[in-house]
Amino acid sequence: MNGYLNESNFTMVEEGFTTRDLLENLLVELCQERDQQASFFVADLGDIVQKHLRFLKALPRVKPFFPVRCNGSEGVIRLLAELGASFACANKAEISRVQSIGVPADRIFYSSPCKQVAHIRYAASQGVQLMTFDNEVELSKVARSHPHARMLLGIAADSSLSAHPSMRFGTTLESCRHLLEAAKEQAVEVVGISFHLGSHGLEPQAFAQAVAAAQMAFEMGTELGYHMHLLDIGGGFPGTEDTRARFEEMAAVINSALDSYFPEDCGVQVVATPGRYYVTSAFTLAASITAREEVATEQPGSDGRWDGGMGLPMFLSLPEPSSLLLSRGRSPCPEQPSLSSSLRGPAGHSEERVADGLDLPELQVGDWLVFEDMGAYSIPSSSLPGEWPQPHVTYAMSRRAWKAVQLFQGKPLPAGDERESVCTPQSCGWETAEPLRVTRLFAPTSII
Repeated sequence: MNGYLNESNFTMVEEGFTTRDLLENLLVELCQERDQQASFFVADLGDIVQKHLRFLKALPRVKPFFPVRCNGSEGVIRLLAELGASFACANKAEISRVQSIGVPADRIFYSSPCKQVAHIRYAASQGVQLMTFDNEVELSKVARSHPHARMLLGIAADSSLSAHPSMRFGTTLESCRHLLEAAKEQAVEVVGISFHLGSHGLEPQAFAQAVAAAQMAFEMGTELGYHMHLLDIGGGFPGTEDTRARFEEMAAVINSALDSYFPEDCGVQVVATPGRYYVTSAFTLAASITAREEVATEQPGSDGRWDGGMGLPMFLSLPEPSSLLLSRGRSPCPEQPSLSSSLRGPAGHSEERVADGLDLPELQVGDWLVFEDMGAYSIPSSSLPGEWPQPHVTYAMSRRAWKAVQLFQGKPLPAGDERESVCTPQSCGWETAEPLRVTRLFAPTSII
């Protein structure tokens, strides 16, 4: 074992005891402490173990760098470090957070396309060399502040096949040669190409187009004398199964594109930054209603005019920023009368308005709502004085999953354990049985 994670970092869940049992026990304790009604997470680390092994099997040539901004909780970082993953950090605080548990600098990628000079200097002082740039301003900052940096040129790959395209960083192919020449003039070492397609409705074929574009940028760098040997294919992998494209479908397209444009014997190392993929389904949020108010709403009458009705906004103890829009807001009790309800987070925060128009039973202060699939971008990386406090995270892992981690690292199991009952080694990663995971919780919204 690498020593990043041990049994004191999580609650060991035996067979037959689920995360739902753990969550209900925690709620019983909170209800007994009337002053403690803060939201909290239960995290199934076994789910992340399974995702990692699945990633290694599906994409054997790709090395994962987990983006800390997606979920910077200590249990996630420790587990992924234990499993041998590397980390993509967006700023000084994230670099420090990862290094504080002992992750070496060569497993850290300073991935932000827009970096503060002070943070660049901090990275240099800590030995973090791998960075990215997509314009001359960023290039000049790095040239002045980090002479030993190893840079990836970020390109804006064509993402027109994405269902929800958004603004992204990255230069055009037409500008690549100019930026590579500018890097040469400033004695900056460029070692490869980076792209990121996003994660909203992404079609697998978009990866193939992006890999093809990256190969053209590689050729430009090679012509200018750079030793181009690193390709970053970014993220965009689904974190749940209810997406148009499954992870294995994306992996098949990526593997085919890599074989075509970057054959295995070409000497190019491939990395990726899967975030949502690793943590979305592992985290469940429990939030209590701290206030409620009935307000008049307008509803269409039979004559086409708007008649007065009653809506029910509910105020929950939520983390900041809130991500409850991911919950789908479905009522688990269809047999009970429902009201058109709104959810609000902490007053005065940028994400105060959470969701509107939800059909929920009439709830009271002190009731709890439970939301699944809350692991991505729902936990703030830090809390400043006066800000909303970070929610507590209770980590759980089944004994079967913990044995898989031990086997993955080659550690002998205690006497009496049977290797065959845990998982079977494969040529690429491990094949894991469904019981590896701690049983997931309820429907996207549950009420306790």
